[in-house]
Amino acid sequence: MSNPDVITLAVDCMGGDHGPRVTLAACRRFLAQHPQARLLLVGLPEALSGWQDPRGQVVPASEVVGMDDPIEIALRRKKDSSMRLAIEQVKQGTAQAAVSAGNTGALMAIARYVLKTMDGIDRPAIAGQMPNFKGGGTTMLDLGANVDCSPEHLLQFAVMGSALVSVLQGNENPTVGLLNVGEEVIKGNDTIKKAGELLRSAGLAGDLNFYGNVEGNDIFKGTVDIVVCDGFVGNVALKASEGLATMIGGFLTAEFSRSIFTKIAAFLAYPVLSAFKSRVDHRRYNGAALLGLRGLVFKSHGSADELAFETALNRAYDAANHQLLDRVQARIAHAAPLLAGVQVDKAAAAVPHE
Repeated sequence: MSNPDVITLAVDCMGGDHGPRVTLAACRRFLAQHPQARLLLVGLPEALSGWQDPRGQVVPASEVVGMDDPIEIALRRKKDSSMRLAIEQVKQGTAQAAVSAGNTGALMAIARYVLKTMDGIDRPAIAGQMPNFKGGGTTMLDLGANVDCSPEHLLQFAVMGSALVSVLQGNENPTVGLLNVGEEVIKGNDTIKKAGELLRSAGLAGDLNFYGNVEGNDIFKGTVDIVVCDGFVGNVALKASEGLATMIGGFLTAEFSRSIFTKIAAFLAYPVLSAFKSRVDHRRYNGAALLGLRGLVFKSHGSADELAFETALNRAYDAANHQLLDRVQARIAHAAPLLAGVQVDKAAAAVPHE
């Protein structure tokens, strides 16, 4: 008989740039910190043969989704892949969440196909944290799942993001900002203006705490808890954030290798720059949630090292432990009248008038 206090995660051990070399090491670190946790390690048996911890059960898979595999191949032809079997553990109820560092497009497609979307949600979104200058993280969505978004999608993202932050950060009333080219209501394209109207209506209805429009620098200033945008913009911001710490590290290494004067300057600046590098280290914020599905799935960065992948496992564990899925469903249910009204308005607009 299963223990309801035990949280089980299904781990795609083959995903990412480094595969089992990183994922298994991260799993060992994770289990050492979570005595109540259990893991289902999904992958090629020969690649996982060295696993010893009894709290991690190997689930054999015969295929692996490559980082460059087309979505069609991953979804239709590799039905026994480690990625798909990990997600199926969630559907079957043997795991409370799945974690993978594999191909993002394939992960979203398989998760959506296997788990389906929640009622009231048109498209799942990828939500992750971006480091800010307050020492914490700004939750941002979408980070790449939906390049083209309607105003209604952005409203759904805001509602789901609010549930995520309330669970993982203990903030029951997080502020939501709509990413725009300026703070003024009149700025932005038609999609953003309409999204702003919907978000303001949701704020008045008590469905979320809408701050208003925010600009790109507000992400890193920590002006709001959540920033909503389409997946194209979100993914560009994510990659820029990940490159920041790398740039600082490269700067420090380069300056220490130059003349005595630059070495002295670098030595004096090192404590400040090192602390800043640690603060913006994307590994500390790894693990993006695929929101809007009938199950919990977390995406680790493909190049994640042991620390970063362990962070993704921690986030999945916290989400499952605090019933994120139920909280998202409750938020969506509360906002259902507004979301239904939006759908009715769209349908009415589609009817030609005589």
